[in-house]
Amino acid sequence: MTLLRAEFRPHEYTEAFTLIRQARPDALFVGGSGAAYGDRSLIVDFATGARLPSAFWFREAVDRGGFMSYGANTPDIFRRAAGYVDKILKGTKPANLPVESPRKFELVINLKTARALGLTIPPSLLVRADEVIE
Repeated sequence: MTLLRAEFRPHEYTEAFTLIRQARPDALFVGGSGAAYGDRSLIVDFATGARLPSAFWFREAVDRGGFMSYGANTPDIFRRAAGYVDKILKGTKPANLPVESPRKFELVINLKTARALGLTIPPSLLVRADEVIE
């Protein structure tokens, strides 16, 4: 496997997309940065137009048409963050709160996108998915 790192700045993807188009990779992995989350529609549109299977850290990109995601459950993280906010507002010093890792992870696969890309997903993977979008 050969990895190509295509760096970008929030809302500035021209150079990264050009590099990816020129390299003609077999797939696109998008990390879990806030910028990538915020610009997920733009990235999904690029991947769709380039006919690249795309894997994301966040399921919202798969809802938008990305191929698949595996990552922390965003609503669960937000609910847990609200608990931290509550404790801070009640006087707990942030330095006294423990650092926590996500507890819930989910695998989401978009079969509609897979079909459009000509991909066949093994049944063993579909069974393990937390959600399959038809």
